[in-house]
Order: sequence, then structure tokens, then C-alpha cells
Amino acid sequence: MTTTDPTFYRSPVQAVAAAPERLAYVVAFDPTSKQNDALAVVDCDPESTTFGGVVGWTELPTSGNELHHFGWNACSSALCHDGHGEHGHGRHEALERRYLLVPGLRSSQIYVLDTKPDPRHPVVTHTIEADELAAKAGYSRPHTVHCGPGGIFMSALGGANGSDGPGGIALIDHDTFEVIGPWEVDRGPQVLAYDVWWHLNHDTVITSEWASPSMIEDGLNPEDLLGHKFGHHIDFWSMSERKLTQRVDLGEQHQMTLELRPAHNPSKAWGFVDTVISTEDLSASVWLWHKDGDQWAVDKVITIPAEPADPDDLPPLLKSFGAVPPLVTDIDLSVDDRWLYVSCWGTGELKQFDVSDPLHPRETASVHLGGIVRREPHPAAPESPLAGGPQMVEISRDGRRVYLTNSLYSSWDDVFYPDGVGAWMTKLDADISTGGLVSDSTFLLRGDDFHGLRVHQTRLQGGDASSDSYCYTR
Repeated sequence: MTTTDPTFYRSPVQAVAAAPERLAYVVAFDPTSKQNDALAVVDCDPESTTFGGVVGWTELPTSGNELHHFGWNACSSALCHDGHGEHGHGRHEALERRYLLVPGLRSSQIYVLDTKPDPRHPVVTHTIEADELAAKAGYSRPHTVHCGPGGIFMSALGGANGSDGPGGIALIDHDTFEVIGPWEVDRGPQVLAYDVWWHLNHDTVITSEWASPSMIEDGLNPEDLLGHKFGHHIDFWSMSERKLTQRVDLGEQHQMTLELRPAHNPSKAWGFVDTVISTEDLSASVWLWHKDGDQWAVDKVITIPAEPADPDDLPPLLKSFGAVPPLVTDIDLSVDDRWLYVSCWGTGELKQFDVSDPLHPRETASVHLGGIVRREPHPAAPESPLAGGPQMVEISRDGRRVYLTNSLYSSWDDVFYPDGVGAWMTKLDADISTGGLVSDSTFLLRGDDFHGLRVHQTRLQGGDASSDSYCYTR
């Protein structure tokens, strides 16, 4: 396959060496549905006079979408497959990293934004209607977007017509953005869904499990948590046969298996997944999946304990526990597979681990921002306590910059931060030689910067640590 897109990198090494990002794209949404949702464009060029500011704002035609995760129509995995959308079925153009697919987790609408004419002002060019997603794929509540073999993979939490599922993966055409259908041929006992990723060279797709839509949309029901109703499995699939081949139960006490971060080196067959909370002691954990003969094994490699707290400082849900759980709601792995970042949204902390030996991570740094009890301010505004905490984490391809936003999911924000979560985005500078994290005192965006909307995931221009899979080792 021949492609002219310079942001399709053959290997992690090439991705790390490429020019740094100049822009970040951030989804912004109004949980009250009074304002239309939007995509914000943030200047990440330290030489720019508008560095650390919003320099573009694309308003969507609707509100109430609960914009959450989003992603590119194409990425480096395009180099792995002949005919991988090289000539578009509808537009007859070479495949390029150009369009952002932005799904609404509540509305089930998916908006396609073109970033090419003016990267600072993307334009909505297409909408995949909820009815099409339901009719052709049998899904609703689209969540995670990954460009991959055979089309764009879109995980979804719910079934058609607003049902609770089973959730799964919809396949979307790279070029026309038509829904092709469900990816799975044989799902076996899998019902709950969340994230999707893969090991391309090992014919393996991996999925994780959060919950059904009815379990999350109105907030966290403690009976669901204590009843162990949230997902606690990792599911392994044959990519070529599209069938479930193995399920690994992490234990029902380990509730909510969320973010999947496979090794970027395509020769490696391991990756990390986080669990949000343990019903035994409120701790959170990170697990490593790896090959064990012909099967997959999943081992807990990081445990982060809850922190004791005065019940008067806790929201109603947590008062009886007398502790604040870390609530690990996102993790991210640097492109060179050396540094793992773990966001503790409850305690307000981002941890950095050296995972040169993935079975034995070593904590090397942490930064506190926000937190249910701590409310740690940012160095740029030491007089202003922060609500929320490090939630979505995105790492630059060279590993030197780590971007954070603070909202989890609107109804869950309100449970854990009942006085308001606000909105903020910031950047940390990482030491990639021996480890270390420092807040950039010149990079802090707050609620007014985002027109009062909340912010969730960030995507970086030209790709980032959680959006690409690579075909070669060099």
C-alpha cells in the first residue's frame, strides 16, 4: 500500500521521532443540554503567542450528546493492510488522518468532523444517525473509536432501540462513514462492553467491560456496585474469525475493567488494563495481560489503596466508608512502552510508573491536582481549589508531555463531586530518562475557556499514545 500521509508512522520509533503536536482537540459538552456541545481546539505550540489557549471552537448542531471518547478515521495501522481504504469507496481519495469521529454516549449520534481545510476550525461534514447504528449494527451508546483493519471500530455499550445490550463493536467504513454492521460473528457469553484494542500481529482483539446503559446513565447505584454487577472480565477474540476465544475473570470484587493499553511494539503481546474499584477495600488496580503458552493470562501488577478521610469531607456515597477511593478511571502507555500513567480521579493524583519490566512496574513520580478531599490547586492558580481530578490522560508521541482533563461522566461527576466538578485541562512535563512529572505553570484552561462546558477526552494533532497501532518494529 502507498500512502502520502506523513502521520502514518511505520513504527513506534518513527512516531516518537516525528514533529511534536501543535494542536489538541478536546470534546466539550453541556450536561444540562442548554448549550450545544462542541469540539475545542487548543494551541500546544510553546512558541506561539496563543500557547495554552483555545484557538478554535466547532459547535455541534445539537446538545445533550454527552461527548466522551472520540478518534481518527485513519492512523498508522493503515500501513499494515493492502487495500486498507487507500481508494475511498465514496470519495476516491487516498486514506489520511483527516476526520475525527465524535460519538455522543447518550444521544448515540456520531459526528464526523473534517480537520484538513483548517485544522483550527474543523467542520462537521457528516452525521451517523442513531437509527443507522441501531438498524445496521444493532448497537447504541457508541463509546470508543479506533481506526483498524477492515474499517473503523466503534465500541458501544448498548443494544438497538435503547436496550441494555449486549454491547459490542460496530464496524464503520473508513471513507463513506456508513455503518457496515456488527464486527462480531460469535460473541459467546460476552454481554457488557467498554473499550476495544488489539494486537494486529497476533490476530487478537481485546475488549473490556463497564456496564449497561441503565446502570450508568442516572449515576452510580451503590447496590449495583456491592452486587458486583459491573464488568470484571477481559475478553479475547480472534481478529480473523471475529469470535470470542477466551474470557478472563479478574474477580467479581474488581469492578469495572476499563481502559485497554496494549504494547505499541507490534512484536510484543502484552498490555495493561485498569479496574476502577474493589468492593473489598475501595482500592484500584492495574493488570497486565500476556501470553501464557497458547492462552492469555492476566495478572495484577499495581494496587493503589484508598486514603482514610473524615466522613464530613466525603460525598454521601462514601461517608460510611470513611475513606476516599483512588478511582482509577484512565491509564495511558507511552509510545516507547516504558512509561505508564495512572489517573486517580478520586484522590486527585496522576502516577507515573516505569514499566520497562511490565510484570514489575516501579512508581517514579506523581502529581496531585483536585481530588474529592484534597482539592489540590494548580500552580498557575494556587488560590483556586480544583474539583474533579486527573481523569482522561493523553501522552504526546515523544512522551515528554502529558495532557489531563477532569470530567468522568456527567451523572457520575455529580455523585462524587456534588458541589460541582467544573472544567479544567492542563499539561504536565515528563522526564523520560529517569522519570519525573512537573505541572506546566503556563498551561491551565478553566471553565470559561470552554464556554462553561465540561471537557473529557483529548486527541493530539498527528496522533498520540492512545490512538495508533503500528506495523513494524523499526
